[in-house]
Amino acid sequence: MEERIRTMVTTAPYGSWTSPIDARTVAAHDGRPAFVGVVGDEVWWTEPRPAEGGRRALVRRRADGAEETVLPAPWNVRSRVLEYGGLPWAGTVTERGPLIVFCDFADQRLYAFEPDSGREPRPLTPRSEVGEGLRWVDPVLRPELGEVWCVLEEFTGAGPTDVRRVIAAVPLDGSAAGHRESVRELSDDRHRFVTGPRISPDGDRAAWLAWDHPQMPWDGTLVMLAESTGKGEFTAVRPLVGDLGPTAPGGGATGESVVQVEWDADGSLLFVSDPGGWWELQRIRPGALDDGVVASRGLCPAREEEFGGPLWNVGERWFLPLDNGTLAVLHGRGALKLGILDPVSGDLVDAAGPWTEWTPTLAAHGSRVVGIAAGPDRSYEVVELDTCTGRARAIACRHTDAVDPAYYPRPRHRTFTGPGGRDVHAHIHPPHNPEHATSDGELPPYVIWAHGGPTSRAPLVLDLEIAYFTSRGIGVAQVNYGGSTGYGRAYRERLRGQWGVVDVEDCAAVARALAEEGTADPARLAIRGGSAGGWTTAASLTSTDLYACGTISYPVLDLTGWANGETHDFESRYLESLVGPLAEVPDRYRERSPLHRADRITAPFLLLQGLDDVICPPAQCERFLAEVAGRGVPHAYLAFPGEGHGFRRAETLVRTLEAELALYARTFGFPRDDVPPLELRD
Repeated sequence: MEERIRTMVTTAPYGSWTSPIDARTVAAHDGRPAFVGVVGDEVWWTEPRPAEGGRRALVRRRADGAEETVLPAPWNVRSRVLEYGGLPWAGTVTERGPLIVFCDFADQRLYAFEPDSGREPRPLTPRSEVGEGLRWVDPVLRPELGEVWCVLEEFTGAGPTDVRRVIAAVPLDGSAAGHRESVRELSDDRHRFVTGPRISPDGDRAAWLAWDHPQMPWDGTLVMLAESTGKGEFTAVRPLVGDLGPTAPGGGATGESVVQVEWDADGSLLFVSDPGGWWELQRIRPGALDDGVVASRGLCPAREEEFGGPLWNVGERWFLPLDNGTLAVLHGRGALKLGILDPVSGDLVDAAGPWTEWTPTLAAHGSRVVGIAAGPDRSYEVVELDTCTGRARAIACRHTDAVDPAYYPRPRHRTFTGPGGRDVHAHIHPPHNPEHATSDGELPPYVIWAHGGPTSRAPLVLDLEIAYFTSRGIGVAQVNYGGSTGYGRAYRERLRGQWGVVDVEDCAAVARALAEEGTADPARLAIRGGSAGGWTTAASLTSTDLYACGTISYPVLDLTGWANGETHDFESRYLESLVGPLAEVPDRYRERSPLHRADRITAPFLLLQGLDDVICPPAQCERFLAEVAGRGVPHAYLAFPGEGHGFRRAETLVRTLEAELALYARTFGFPRDDVPPLELRD
């Protein structure tokens, strides 16, 4: 097919190329599977359904390979704890078949479900009329106690920060469905944030993570340890390892970040922490837990790569102990690979296959390890590794080419030089379409993509949204600016006190380098991003004339407002590390905010916002638009009822993607008759 296409090349300007990748195709393939688990001999996970209102479906793969969606619409298996959620389900096998406990997005209650019984899910937890109610995440089934243990997030008032979090035990018999007092609290609320408990093999101990404002979990966390009685009560609760750290200049912490903790079969405690500047896998022997002398040992030392990542979702897993004494680990520098680690010899063998990026979710059954992975030419799949044979294969959500793969981008990773000679990592996706070429001498337009977080990173995997643009003759550069994860603690802390400076400079450094080397047209550069990437986009448009236009999605635009109650509790003090404490540097909050620099914006822009967004609320967009009004800057604002932080519905994804292309067509001056024109107002 590709060879046939090559003989039919049409010369046309960049941006005007025809492509089989339309917005509806992109929307239909948006999102990825998540939260894989093993129930008996079956593999379960959640997956997105853009065409069903953007819900997350719970899917089951039986031992014979047959797949089924176990809960029909409108069931939506998704937690809102910390707003970003986390592990929303757990399962076990009883004499009646699988027993699943899950959180439903609509009311955030826990439900018990026996899919082979023919009965509907039954609620386990009550409703609450206080604030945003009761929410649950990271469940651990304890059928021997007749309970499920998990994180309870309980609102105590109407404000977004009127909230407490504890580890709680919920009866499986449904007796707490109408009675809050039937929920047992296992931990106290001494810490603002906790993860779900990990239970030792003998059931006598529990360990979990905890941290407090103003730290984020990648700044400083603690491993908490408790004795667990036969009745399932916590005693002798104490911190074990980790460090919340002292307050550093500019805000935040300089502590030790532990992002995962698990028990090994011998009763030792395994955890991932970063005292040496990289997230490393470590072990504490059982004797150290008993005598109080805590000495950990690195299991794979002297490797400058990450064995963990930022804990945005409660219940993420970067490693898992296996029955044979080895460990399944995700590790790498700038990308995560799946490997099997022998903790005695230190040998680490990576799984073979086309997958170059694994997400932090792992499950194990005997010699099999199950995870979720993708690559530059394939979407995220559920992958199974047989550790006995070394064979890995996709077993579910198998990648199928939505269009001829000849239209996919041909990306490459590059490292650029930023201000002061610092490294800036980026993935470059040049325009690519086997049916089209351009006239000699024309340089392509390029769009700089700023990822969200900002303590996150952009993976190098197949993304049809990128292919939508590259197949039309528009290049894409995904920038993992300073502050991104995957390159060690020093790299991610470049953004400390410098949000709106380092991220803006690093994106600009990549854009300028592409223009100076003749890869991109310097007159046709754009920038786009969502959430924290929306902030970087808006900050770039209000501080530089480098970009001809920009697309700003669900952004932070007013730092002072965001720090004064306009966001959720989890990130309510995030700015203390990103910018500095408001009381100490109030001028910095005003000077960097795009809201207060609106008079400097000259480039056309598209602003996209979900009206149900509680993380970056629409009020910020409305204030920004009021400042821009009447200044002669062409712009469009599209707001979407029913959408929150990040768009999930197919119709929204189609509208936003086509509007973005229409903005580039209008600004860069190439014809496009396959999308509705974008009406811009001054």
